[in-house]
Amino acid sequence: MRKLCKHKNLTALLLGSALFLTACGGTAPAAQTPADQAAAPAESAEAADDQENDAAAQAEPAEAETAAAAENGAAEAEEAAAAESGEKKTLNCAIELAYVPFDYKDEAGEPTGVDVDLIRDFGEAYGYEINIEDTAWDGLIPALQTGKADLVISAMSVTEERDKVIDFSDPYALAKIAILASASSKAQTDADFDSPDITIAVKSGTVGHIYAEEFFPQAKLTILADESACIQEVLQGKADGFLYDELTCTNYHAENPDKTKCIPLSHAETGGWAVAVAEGNTALKAELDAFIEDYYKRGKLDELGEKYMPGKKQEFAENGFQWFFDLESQYQ
Repeated sequence: MRKLCKHKNLTALLLGSALFLTACGGTAPAAQTPADQAAAPAESAEAADDQENDAAAQAEPAEAETAAAAENGAAEAEEAAAAESGEKKTLNCAIELAYVPFDYKDEAGEPTGVDVDLIRDFGEAYGYEINIEDTAWDGLIPALQTGKADLVISAMSVTEERDKVIDFSDPYALAKIAILASASSKAQTDADFDSPDITIAVKSGTVGHIYAEEFFPQAKLTILADESACIQEVLQGKADGFLYDELTCTNYHAENPDKTKCIPLSHAETGGWAVAVAEGNTALKAELDAFIEDYYKRGKLDELGEKYMPGKKQEFAENGFQWFFDLESQYQ
C-alpha cells in the first residue's frame, strides 16, 4: 500500500515538471559560462575591425586619385606661374664693341649700335633675353665653338672659310670692302695695288685681310690687331691703303679729305654681314632668317640706317658704293 502511494507521488511530480516546462515555452536555454561571456565582446571587436578595414580599402583608390589630381594641379599651377612671370631663355651674344656705328659703347659704357639694336629686337620678337658679351675679334668664332656664345653679330662677313666651322643667317647688310688710300700714294685704281712697291694695312682675320692675300699677292702686308692702327698707317703715309668695309672708308675719308681717297674694288662681292651661330644650330638660324626677312620688309633696317648713319646713304652714292641695306635682290 505504501509502495503504491510512493509511485503515485513520483508520477505526479514528473507530470507537474513536464507541464511547467511546456507552459514556459519549451526547453530552457543553456546558461552562459564565464568563458562565453568573455568571448562575446572580442567577437564584436573583430567585426568592427573588419568593417573599418573594408571602409579603408574602399577609401584608398579615392585618396590616390585625389593625391594625383592635387599633384597635377600643382604642376599646372607652376607652369601657369612661369608663363605669367614672363621668364625668357637667355642667349649669350658675342660682339666686338669697337666699330661705330654698328657695335660700340655709348657714353654710359652700354652696348649700342645697329647690330645691338637688331639683335635685341630679335630677342624681343622670339622671347629671348639677349646677354651681350664684349669680345675681341679673334675670340668671336672660338666663343661659338666652345659654347661660350650662342650667336655672334659683329659686322662679320660671310666667307667660305668661316662657313666651314660655323653657320650663318641670311645677310642683314651688304658689306663690300674698298680701299681707303693715302692721298700721296701713286696707286689710282685697285689694280695698282698688286705690286711689290705697294704696302697695304689690314686688320688681322678680316675680309680685307683675306682679300688682300688673294687679289694683291705681290703687295707688302702690314697686319695689325685693330682698325685704328691701320688707319694711322695710312694717315702717316706708312701704308698706301687700308682694306676695309665701305662705311669705314667713307667715314675716314670724310674726316680726312686731304689725306685720303676712296677706291672701289672691281671684284669686291662678299657674302654680306650675317649673324653667326654654332655649326648645326639650325633652329636658331631658321628663326634669324625669318626675322631678318620680316625686319627688312617692314623697313626696320632703313630705320636703323637713319638712326645711326644719317646722310651716309648719299655719301655712299658719291663714292660709288652700294648702300648697306639694299637687299632687294635677296628677297625678290
